Amino acid sequence: MTRLLVVDFGEPGAVLEFARRARKAHYEVIDIYSPFPVEGAGEFVGGGPTALRVHMFIGGVAVAALAYGVEAWSATSNYPIISGGRPLDSWPAFMPFPFTVGIFGAALTGFISLLIQTGLPRLHHPIFAHEGFERTTQDRFLLALKPPAAMTQAEAKKRLEDMGASNIRDME
Repeated sequence: MTRLLVVDFGEPGAVLEFARRARKAHYEVIDIYSPFPVEGAGEFVGGGPTALRVHMFIGGVAVAALAYGVEAWSATSNYPIISGGRPLDSWPAFMPFPFTVGIFGAALTGFISLLIQTGLPRLHHPIFAHEGFERTTQDRFLLALKPPAAMTQAEAKKRLEDMGASNIRDME
């Protein structure tokens, strides 16, 4: 089970400065909860490249290939009709449907991949039970930190107190 420490701040500049110092002390910044977007918070949380585009491309190509295959199989094998002397496998005539279905498949794959990567829909998160979390929508800033693996929880809290944090709580 992941153990986290949550530190409470009253100013956005203080939370960013403390996050910077905590990262230098080998703490992992998990998230910053604030009542408004804090400029500079992106460098501490998330922000890395995701595989969402790759998933969307693979999903789109797979759905388009499947649509083309079904269309070609239907026209050449399942129900062949020679119309106007055109060949049964007339690929230019088959392109609009796989193209449009491929775009839909890419969008659907992207949406599902986004839900999986973000863990949504999640109705409850342990941070919601954190005392004072409701004030992050008003005037408080919370910093969730993962201490280094070599430290015990007590050592990690003590070190944060030495760095100037005053309101530190545990969260699992």
